[in-house]
Amino acid sequence: MKWTSYFRTVQAKLIIVYVLLILVAMQLIGVYFVSAMKTSLTSNFTEDLHARAEMLSVLVAEALVTGDSEGNEDSTENLGTLVNNLFNINGAEIQVLDASGRVLTTTLSSHNDYIGRKNTQTVVSRALQGIRDNEENIIDEDNVRKKVVAKPVSSGGKIVGAVYIAASMNELYTTMERINNIFISGVLIALGLTAVLGVILSHTITAPIKELTRKANAVAEGDFSTKMPVLGKDEIGQLSSTFNYMTSQLRTALSENEEEKDKLSSILANMSDGVIATDELGRIILVNKRASTMLGREEAAMSGRHFAVVLGLEVEEAETMLSGITASTLLQIQPSGQNDWVVIRVTFTPVQRRDQERTGAIIVLQDVTEQEELEASRREFVANVSHELRTPLTTIKSYAEALDDGAIKDPELGGRFVGVIQNETERMIRLVTDLLHLSRLDSNEAPLRKQPTVMMDVLDEVADRFSFQMQQKYMNVAVIVDQEVPEVPLDRDQIDQLLDNLVSNALKYSHEGGSVTISATHMGDTIAVSVEDTGIGIPRKDIDRIFERFYRVEKGRSRSMGGTGLGLSIAREIVKAHGGDIELESELGKGTKVTFTLPLEQEGSEL
Repeated sequence: MKWTSYFRTVQAKLIIVYVLLILVAMQLIGVYFVSAMKTSLTSNFTEDLHARAEMLSVLVAEALVTGDSEGNEDSTENLGTLVNNLFNINGAEIQVLDASGRVLTTTLSSHNDYIGRKNTQTVVSRALQGIRDNEENIIDEDNVRKKVVAKPVSSGGKIVGAVYIAASMNELYTTMERINNIFISGVLIALGLTAVLGVILSHTITAPIKELTRKANAVAEGDFSTKMPVLGKDEIGQLSSTFNYMTSQLRTALSENEEEKDKLSSILANMSDGVIATDELGRIILVNKRASTMLGREEAAMSGRHFAVVLGLEVEEAETMLSGITASTLLQIQPSGQNDWVVIRVTFTPVQRRDQERTGAIIVLQDVTEQEELEASRREFVANVSHELRTPLTTIKSYAEALDDGAIKDPELGGRFVGVIQNETERMIRLVTDLLHLSRLDSNEAPLRKQPTVMMDVLDEVADRFSFQMQQKYMNVAVIVDQEVPEVPLDRDQIDQLLDNLVSNALKYSHEGGSVTISATHMGDTIAVSVEDTGIGIPRKDIDRIFERFYRVEKGRSRSMGGTGLGLSIAREIVKAHGGDIELESELGKGTKVTFTLPLEQEGSEL
């Protein structure tokens, strides 16, 4: 397995290709060289035989002519001696034939019995016919390859015989075999050196590639500090430089991406609005912390669910939201684990890529519970103001019309009608005055002028102002101030108005013979001032709303007593302007206690 994986590497492929190229080149060269060498050796061998045969044919021509004329055996012996002495070829057989093709002599002693017999080979027949270029290759009975050459012997233009030479080619093929062995050895040595050089060459190429692969893996794992050494200006060097540049650019891009991601995460985490992101199917893929808080669900519990299920929307309504037909809607939701209902404005923004269909949506959740409550309060306030103004105006109009119709001529009736008009007018003046006072407090147009004030003096003066009214209802008033109460920085006019409102309420809603207690207590950095009565009290269901503007527990009786419904609202705004708190405790039928605190520090005062 290891070797199989190695042969799949670039290094192994380069070595194999390099070796195969050398092998193919050597084979082509070898084939050409061996073929040319064989052709050259064979040609030289053949030409040498032809030259010897030509020379021998010239030398034996005279002997053949003389022998034919004399007809003795001496000439034949002389011919044999000439051939053996002058033209002895190692491993070759030379025959001299007469004009009829009979063998006159032979250099091969084993073929002496051929003498006197005809040589019927084709080359001999062609030579005796005067054809000079005669040769052929044969394999004798001993399985020896031989080259056969036959030349005609002529004298005076007449063919008198022929010369036949059969030379063994073993030495030639032995030489060729040695050459082949030498060439094969050279090829093997060349292949070995080529393999070694291929390993070295491939290593110079693959080593930088392996290093580059290792560095690329490091970059893929997040290590952007790695760099490739640039060792030259060749392709590998250019690749290394490009890799280093790519790593630098990637590090910069990822750093910017991380910064943008951190910014986006920080924005989403600290947004006052909830954000939900969905995919193209409406499934939730992202929820910020604010949205989880508003819906009372964990992000993991909402992830992957359809937003319509999470928000409690109908399927048709959700589709119109995603398609962009409806941009926003108001939902009343009760978060999980909470008892209170909240009003949420849900705004949908479809997300679309260029030339593509919808890829998702961004849903923004805004908690508008307070705004809706304020809007409801504003509407109620406007309605109350309109009602409070319309009632006295209607009364004034009715009595004015009655006077105009003749009631003014009746002194008793006219005087009573004028008194009603005056009372209603004063009531309207008080209402408008209270509204203007509230407006100045809301807009901070009535800056406080705090002065160090003795609390005992303030409370005593309030008790004195209402002493006559208290006596009329046979009520007792008590002022209790702790001895350790220091001077308090306050706006005397504002606090007097505050205490007047509280004592007036205590007086109005108490029975004859009741009591009112005004007290001041030192509590650390604050002074607590209380106005407690033994009156009719306030139902528990109304205590939370008692400080709202125009809110009355019993609207008809409050209006008949001359109240505007703004006294406690003004009291709360005055206490808030001084940096304190106000609270009310009451039990129906037993009485009410209003307590407000004033800080002893003089921050924000105007002298």
